[in-house]
Amino acid sequence: MDWFIVITTLNLAAIYGLLAIGISIIWSSLNMVNMAHGLTFAVSGYCAWLAATYISPHPAMVLVAGIAGGAVMGAIICSIAFLPLHDRPNFTVRSLITTLAINLIGIQLLLQIFGPRMKPLPRIFGTWSVSFGDTFLTGDKLGTILTSTIILTLILVWIVKSRYGLQIRAMMQNPEGAALVGIDVRFTAMRVMIITGALAGLASVLLSQTFFVNPNAGLQPLIKGLIIALVGGLGSMTGAVVAAFIMALIEAVTATYLSGQYVLIGQFLFIIIVLLIRPRGIGGMLDEFRE
Repeated sequence: MDWFIVITTLNLAAIYGLLAIGISIIWSSLNMVNMAHGLTFAVSGYCAWLAATYISPHPAMVLVAGIAGGAVMGAIICSIAFLPLHDRPNFTVRSLITTLAINLIGIQLLLQIFGPRMKPLPRIFGTWSVSFGDTFLTGDKLGTILTSTIILTLILVWIVKSRYGLQIRAMMQNPEGAALVGIDVRFTAMRVMIITGALAGLASVLLSQTFFVNPNAGLQPLIKGLIIALVGGLGSMTGAVVAAFIMALIEAVTATYLSGQYVLIGQFLFIIIVLLIRPRGIGGMLDEFRE
């Protein structure tokens, strides 16, 4: 067994899962493709860097700042792209254009404020490592895997078991019906955007343990998150988790045995094959198995 591939796959799947589930929840409950999710990712990284630089480099401070930054960005995006537009014609297209504009404007603002230079975050999980043959499991990778797994589990349980989670599920299944039975669509949408923004903030801090923070840091995670949500089946959280693992495995194997430049090629080939065979994605396939 190649432990390097196993560890890399789990590490990437943990981060991609956070992003893909957020995008999937937003689409299925709000009928909105949030193109500003990448900006949320980048802003969260800068919030964590500012907290570490000017307040304290303590791991808890870095994590809280990143998550809080993502939550605030989620609320801002909801206030601009959902609340004023959700009851107007062609909301999906309008919100897509609006969030894309927010993303582009936000990136330029980050460039103006912070410049293009990359910013490092402190090692929130320490610098220790454990040896597995010729491979080392570092603290940041183990911390990323465990933290993401715990948070995703809590989110899934909360959505299934809690009252507010049931309201979100109702909107995911039938937004019009949810509104008719008295669910406050605007309030629930704000809650969805804050939660998914916080997930993006957590993913930003975790990924920035390996890569530096910069204004365009959210571009590739946004693309990967959208791809994984699409392959998993938009609206299927289980499908998003499975797709995140498969896409991470493809990336780890391709980068190890071929080259990093072939990663996107391999992933897009997988996407094409899945959507040709199962247009509803992995989530649709899982639903068919349950039936």
